Amino acid sequence: MRRDEFTEMRAFLEVAQERSFTRAASKLGVTRSALSHTISALEAKLGVRLLSRTTRDVAPTAAGERLWASIQPHFDGIAAGIAAISALRDKPSGSVRVVCPDDAIDLVFRPRLPAFLRDYPDITVELIVDNGFTNIVERQFDAGVRLGEAIARDMVAVRVGPDVSYAVVGSPEYFGRRPVPSTPYDLTDHDCVNLRLPTSGALYAWEFEKDGREFSVRVEGQLVMSNIEPAIDAALDGVGLCYAPRDLVRRYLDRGEFLEVLADWTPTFQGYHLYYPSRRHPSAAFSAFVEVFRYRHR
Repeated sequence: MRRDEFTEMRAFLEVAQERSFTRAASKLGVTRSALSHTISALEAKLGVRLLSRTTRDVAPTAAGERLWASIQPHFDGIAAGIAAISALRDKPSGSVRVVCPDDAIDLVFRPRLPAFLRDYPDITVELIVDNGFTNIVERQFDAGVRLGEAIARDMVAVRVGPDVSYAVVGSPEYFGRRPVPSTPYDLTDHDCVNLRLPTSGALYAWEFEKDGREFSVRVEGQLVMSNIEPAIDAALDGVGLCYAPRDLVRRYLDRGEFLEVLADWTPTFQGYHLYYPSRRHPSAAFSAFVEVFRYRHR
């Protein structure tokens, strides 16, 4: 393959994956107009349109999808070969990009990240917080993090944390003016800090379990947050009750800044897992990252 052909194919792959000329141009280090010219030249050479362009979106045509499926594995193989050569160094090097929910930063990564960065000084770690269901292939992340129940079957899943139990908590100030709920159904008479789900846009319904029966309660309150940490802070300020992973609020419970209610009703979920496509060849840097953060039962 000539250099110009390689450049054209790589340009096409970036635009097809990013669904944006602007983002693809930024990744390739070229101008948007130069990238558009490269794609037009490739389409003219092949005699078919590869990308469908609108004012809001760019998407592969049927011919583009076929070309993408044909050449993408080869470019993945090139990347894997370069990574394998890099692995011959004394220490792995490169970058690892992971998308995860906000609470996974504290529950999974923060305890072990400083030691990992010290042990692997040539590896750069990028953690992107996104509480939605991010497509890690389209967004070109090395991996994502989700609770075990939410991982697609075509992904490799590596457990990186223990089971996650949840707690309903409120400040002593709040319970000084409001009664303690006896059942989850009593929460409808309480001020609760809601969480907005980024994917659906709906409010998260608090999940409970009793005698093998699982159910959810839609709570109400004056405050809605998009992340769990600000919701915990609001509950500490006495705004209302909060539903959060117990490990995130344990220190406040130990110090008496929170009181827990409905402990017999709150469920435990499968722990967080790191997931990535089974067809991807992991780099030495990513393999080292997985090994360090793999959860080992104590």
